[in-house]
Amino acid sequence: MGEDRIQRVSLRARVMDADRAAALIAPAATVAMSGFTGAGHPKAVPQALARRIEASHAAGTPFKINLFTGASTAPELDGALAHADGIALRLPFQSDPEARRRINAGQMEYLDMHLSHLPQEVWFGFHNAIDVAVVEVAAIFEDGSLLPTTSVGNNKTWLDLGQRIILEVNAWQPLELQGLHDIYYGTALPPQRQPIPLIHGDDRIGQPTLRCDPERIAAIVLTDAPDRSNRFDPIDDDCRRIAGHLIEFLRHEVARGRLPATLLPIQSGVGNIPNAVLAGLAQAGFHDLGAFTEVIQDGMLDLLEAGVLRYASATGFNFSPQAEARFRDRLGSLRNRIVLRSLGISNHPELIRRLGCICMNGMLEADIYGNVNSTHVMGSSIMNGIGGSGDFARNGFLSIFMSRSTARGGSISTLVPMVSHVDHCEHDVAVLVTEQGLADLRGLSPKQRARQIIARCAHPDYRDALRDYFDRACRDSRGKHTPHLLREALSWHQRWLETGTMRTP
Repeated sequence: MGEDRIQRVSLRARVMDADRAAALIAPAATVAMSGFTGAGHPKAVPQALARRIEASHAAGTPFKINLFTGASTAPELDGALAHADGIALRLPFQSDPEARRRINAGQMEYLDMHLSHLPQEVWFGFHNAIDVAVVEVAAIFEDGSLLPTTSVGNNKTWLDLGQRIILEVNAWQPLELQGLHDIYYGTALPPQRQPIPLIHGDDRIGQPTLRCDPERIAAIVLTDAPDRSNRFDPIDDDCRRIAGHLIEFLRHEVARGRLPATLLPIQSGVGNIPNAVLAGLAQAGFHDLGAFTEVIQDGMLDLLEAGVLRYASATGFNFSPQAEARFRDRLGSLRNRIVLRSLGISNHPELIRRLGCICMNGMLEADIYGNVNSTHVMGSSIMNGIGGSGDFARNGFLSIFMSRSTARGGSISTLVPMVSHVDHCEHDVAVLVTEQGLADLRGLSPKQRARQIIARCAHPDYRDALRDYFDRACRDSRGKHTPHLLREALSWHQRWLETGTMRTP
């Protein structure tokens, strides 16, 4: 099964089953695996490793590994190893429910990182050396180069630095992916760095394959298994309202001459609200757009097929089952308009700043001064992680954060006096949007920002309470620049923990 995809015939002798390959991973090893939002992750070796770890627990000789990836992966990887209690340290991102439970229970260490930081920090030697790299590919060519699959993520770094390499050659991944990727090998360590020669979002500055030292390939596992598709909920009225506010704002920016009619390259987080915004761009008549982003999801595929997007550059896909089928059917015609790059390029601050990306990301909560919490529920429980939102928000032309104004059936206000955790400080947030409205925070002082956010974004059930807090803070706080009542600033979160609602009695 799939051995014909190993064109370098001498490597066929290293083909083995997943259990034998997993046995090459030593206890306490630092293992770097491919994968980004359920695309391009190894399908067989992680599950074999999980079985081995479960057996070690039963035998009274338990062990764990340190797990590095590109971002979140899938149940076959994160889920299997978390259920086996096999992860000592996880970074840089996760979204698996069992992994999240163990992290918040204090049973697994987790380092939440800006995604663009990890590959360079591993290269700098700031983290553990990579003992084993486990990377999915679609083919091994005669010259030893590798055809990447549906995500690139940190695979270049893992293959460059992994002391031993295990490849999964997945026959499910279409060979027609060849030509889709652009792998740049021109980076260097400081002080030898040079400017990255990417001027337009669809420039190709590298090569279509990954390099790999054949001498370090310890095992090859043949698979034929699909990526993990995402299932998005139907777009509801709140999502449409958020999209409507944002589209109106972008039209206004074009009319004022602050954006071209074709906008600037867009970056979008994953989920129903971003998909609604992308759909709104087409309905509003925008055209000839570009996307320089982290993940290509359903809404961007729709825009590519409709001709609204000229190109989309990212590091991986995150499709629903329906969109994935459409992508595979149209791969031939889309291949020249999609570029998958290494994460260190797709999320590189130099490029985001140069291109002037319009950055649209979700949030859990924001406070009245525009600080944003993307990661922590009630201050101490991790949800997923910061992902690439910080890479884009701090460096983009416009940093936009979006959310519904309430959560948990209205018991939580997503606009609060003070966020319980800060991922994006007020200096990195230009626009906040909820279904209630949009607050343009550019050029405003802290108190001016607070008045805009409360008036335009807060839910009516909480607006008066926020205004009351702000008015009393302006009167009674020691400093008047960013007024706060420190005894009350996090009382909304404490009230929810104690009573199940942020509403005052």
